[in-house]
Amino acid sequence: MQPAVEPSSDARLAAFARDVQALRREVFASLGEDDLAHLRKIERWGRLATAVGLASAWLGPNLVSIAGLSLGRSTRWLLMHHIGHRGYDAVPGVEARYTSQSFASGKRRFRDWPDFIEPEAWKYEHNVLHHAYTGQELDPDLIERNTEWVRARPVPVRWALLGVLALTWRASYYAEVTLAARLEKEQGEKPSARTLRRAALRECWLPYGSYAFGALPLLFAPLGPFAVGSAFLNSVLADLLTNVHTFLVVGPNHAGDDLYRFDSPPASKGEYFARQVLGSANYRTGGDWNDFLHLWLNYQIEHHLLPDVPMLQYQRVAPKVRALCAKHGLPYVQQSVWRRFGKMAQIFVGQRVMKRAAATR
Repeated sequence: MQPAVEPSSDARLAAFARDVQALRREVFASLGEDDLAHLRKIERWGRLATAVGLASAWLGPNLVSIAGLSLGRSTRWLLMHHIGHRGYDAVPGVEARYTSQSFASGKRRFRDWPDFIEPEAWKYEHNVLHHAYTGQELDPDLIERNTEWVRARPVPVRWALLGVLALTWRASYYAEVTLAARLEKEQGEKPSARTLRRAALRECWLPYGSYAFGALPLLFAPLGPFAVGSAFLNSVLADLLTNVHTFLVVGPNHAGDDLYRFDSPPASKGEYFARQVLGSANYRTGGDWNDFLHLWLNYQIEHHLLPDVPMLQYQRVAPKVRALCAKHGLPYVQQSVWRRFGKMAQIFVGQRVMKRAAATR
């Protein structure tokens, strides 16, 4: 039996909530052109990576093209995560294309976020369900619960499944999970496996597969069959690398034997905010290049307390959030992404279990 969270009074939780809300007001009062300039810079980095990947894609399978295309695709994920979270909606002077209502919506889907994942499905599954129910049974991204079936297999098979998932997870897992959440919301009931597979084929796998593994290689048709084949292989290998990259920084955010999952809803706003800290972990933070490679998911504690602020603000607010956690006696878990991945892997294969708590008070 895992120990409950250390006792914390209602007054302390309420005080933590007030401090988080005050910090939120402070952040929103400081939003400005520097946030937009920073966003455009990160977007340019991703476009440059894609350009390098495309320029070398026809030369035969090569690491330059694979890495460039992969980093470009991971960058679009980064942008979708923060823009889709309404992170720039409140910034004065923001262009429409950088708002959550426009980015990757409708005809802009493959211009802004070419991926297996359907954007509106992701917004609902992630922004609403995951953030509202972090660590609870209603959280669709609760790894320990989602991998119970894995732990019924022999240990070598469990590790093999972890490797397969890391290489394929956007297509094999997340596309369906997000789409299932959207369909359940629209239809009022969970879709059948057959309905879900058909919808995923139509809305996720075929559109992105046609784009990344069909249209992109055919751009090189004037250069001949070898160029087309090379571009195809580089695109496929880049997609596998994108899966590994995104899985590395997404998977460990809320899994580890030092993080909590919860058996009941929070009893107050203060408890809700405390749970965002107790159930989340940061990686190494600071500096645009470091944060870019982590896709700005290294600020997971800050993101769960302030989900709708620009990327630049996480760099600025992180020391203040750490201080608030210390002030109110909450753990601020921060380790390298490699160590966190190891902790997540132990949960995945059943070597360790997460802490459990019915309440945080």
